[in-house]
Amino acid sequence: MPDLGVRLQLLMGPTVPLPAPYPVVDALVSIEVTNRDVERDGFQMTFTLGKDSVLDYGLLSNGYFDPPARVIVVVIINALPQVVIDGIITSHQVIPSNKPGESKLVVTGEDISLQLDLEEKSATFPNQPDSIIVTRLIADYATYGLVPVVTPTTDIPIQTDRIPTQQGTDLAYIQQLAERNGFVFYIEPTLVPGVNTAYWGVDNRLGIPQPALTLNMGPDTNVDASINFSLNALGPAAPQITIVEPNTKIAISIPVPSSLRPPLASRPVPALRKTIARNTANLSPIQAALRALSSSSDSSDAVTGTGQLDSVRYGRVLQARRLVGVRGVGFSYDGTYYVQAVTHHIERGKYKQNFTLKREGCGALVPLVVT
Repeated sequence: MPDLGVRLQLLMGPTVPLPAPYPVVDALVSIEVTNRDVERDGFQMTFTLGKDSVLDYGLLSNGYFDPPARVIVVVIINALPQVVIDGIITSHQVIPSNKPGESKLVVTGEDISLQLDLEEKSATFPNQPDSIIVTRLIADYATYGLVPVVTPTTDIPIQTDRIPTQQGTDLAYIQQLAERNGFVFYIEPTLVPGVNTAYWGVDNRLGIPQPALTLNMGPDTNVDASINFSLNALGPAAPQITIVEPNTKIAISIPVPSSLRPPLASRPVPALRKTIARNTANLSPIQAALRALSSSSDSSDAVTGTGQLDSVRYGRVLQARRLVGVRGVGFSYDGTYYVQAVTHHIERGKYKQNFTLKREGCGALVPLVVT
């Protein structure tokens, strides 16, 4: 494929983002975007700042960066567009300088899930399963392009037994329901700017891996420096779950199910630590098993890899919350990994991606990876 280079598209606006005006694009120095598998994504944009008049800086007086303006950053590599963040401006910092042309404006923001975390509420949802509650909460934010992808749940609470009650923001309650079911929740942009997937379900580590991160293979190498791997045997933990039978008041130990995640390593690191899950005594056996499954999955990864990617050689955007292959490191650390985080560093004439990978142990499961 011919090298068509890297281009950046910046969309901004109060509700419906439009292409950024020329003064904004012309003043842009750099953009840094961080995508994470669990925490909210964030961005930081740096601009040169110049006074259009004696009184004020034009970029500030025109209100381009007044919170909560919406920002969408699209990276186009070899004519393939990828939205790296759809976010909301939360703050900006002015750094004046005595030297002409060296004043800076730094604009910071978080992804669109911030909108779900701004208003605390008190609400009840009698006789409704968790998946229906989550779908209803997400539907309130349709104006931000949220498309719910919600895994159905079958546990329907009886009103005389318990009533699901929300005390806090929509985001906090959705995450609470996700934890209770052994699920994850995140919002990520689609290929269509302004449209986002709100995913509530099992931590999905399936699918075709992204093209491999390659080291020590001459012209096929696409990693700027060596990938640093570390193995932490104290990372994995085996949770112990105990519930109390409501009639006899007898404590019952719940066996911990194995993680639902598909294996990525041929030699997983055994859990050396044992933990006690708190606040499980009054749960049902199914709820306790889900809580155990969630705890076991959260602490199952013992191997971490970090490095920096040459985006032009790689030829695409590396996405977090996906799988990726690694080759050229040796059998113990080659193979398939889960991408935990990616930080995009974008400047004029430069685009680098720092990444963090993880899996449960050493040893490749497959002889070849996708290139």
